[in-house]
Amino acid sequence: MLILLLIAVCFLAYSNGANDNFKGVATLFGCGALAYRRALAFATLATFAGSVSSIFLAGALVENFSGKGLVPDAWVAGPAFLAAVALGAAATVILATRLGFPISTTHGLTGALVGAGLVAAGTELDFAKLGGAFFLPLLLSPLLALAGGAVLYLILHKLRVRSGVTCESCLCVGEAAAPVPVPVAAGVRLDSVAVVPAPMPAPVPMFSAGISNENACAMRYAGTYWGLNAQKALDALHLLSAGAVSFARGLNDTPKIVGLLLVLRALGVAWPHAALAAAVAVCMALGGVLHARRVAETMSKRITPLNHGQGFTANVVTAGLVIGASVAGMPVSTTHVSVGSLFGVGLVSGSADKRVCGQIVLSWLLTLPLAAALAAGSYALLA
Repeated sequence: MLILLLIAVCFLAYSNGANDNFKGVATLFGCGALAYRRALAFATLATFAGSVSSIFLAGALVENFSGKGLVPDAWVAGPAFLAAVALGAAATVILATRLGFPISTTHGLTGALVGAGLVAAGTELDFAKLGGAFFLPLLLSPLLALAGGAVLYLILHKLRVRSGVTCESCLCVGEAAAPVPVPVAAGVRLDSVAVVPAPMPAPVPMFSAGISNENACAMRYAGTYWGLNAQKALDALHLLSAGAVSFARGLNDTPKIVGLLLVLRALGVAWPHAALAAAVAVCMALGGVLHARRVAETMSKRITPLNHGQGFTANVVTAGLVIGASVAGMPVSTTHVSVGSLFGVGLVSGSADKRVCGQIVLSWLLTLPLAAALAAGSYALLA
């Protein structure tokens, strides 16, 4: 049964990577900043870093998703219960991945915990904790992300337009020689061919800064100057924000999966937490590398067309909400937050595909009952 539990958890981590790994860099791929393979490699590295960091920063999530407090300890301590939870969630996530729907592993795990818990403990399931610690964050997080994405994009867009900043704008800083009037010898007529100017003093260097385009900066500063192009700066910020989302995803998802393996300690299997987190991270990376393409297309191109500014805005909102929730031990879904922020940006820009978003929301609604049913059936077979 322990071997089955390990296999089930690895299958869940693999499914999670297949469905989730690309979500952090979807905006980079969607606006053409990175090709698919480069974006996936970047996402994998950043997610792995988040997974490792979860060992130190997200301990509360490990306890929540071990089932403790939700289901009586007598059932949580059994490998059959946790294996059923892992199998139910993994099967749900891999099915959605094959269909190209970005669903939430957190949602799947919650449904699986409920399904297996109802079969195992019946009315002893703690419905109060289920509502407060699981359902409430899952319901509120996409709404907060949608509002955050819409408001932040609206603010940044208006600031850019009012300031007159364009893709060609450049902040230039350097030394420009100040114009010096040419002195004329005293008592000599200006129209005389014999005018001999007095020795001209050396130009006085002046340090200055201004916003213009690169060609104007090159003409203004005769010597070396420092220039920051607006488009290049936005590209760099967009890349960093995508890395932050991938990091946040690893930070938030890894402890949820590792939580299913806490039972090993109770059974005397002395595997360190770091080794478990590393194994989960490797399986997540493999899932992303081998099976991320269909979800990548949905996240990158079907929800809303993206440019760098829109992608950056959505990523900032997603990373901020997910990292904050992870540290606080709240089980939000990176998928829900990411899709919510993208849809919020798309609503403001007028380019969101409401039909696609409706299909995604429908898949979210089906995630809980499907995972619950699969986990319940798995537990009935294993118990």
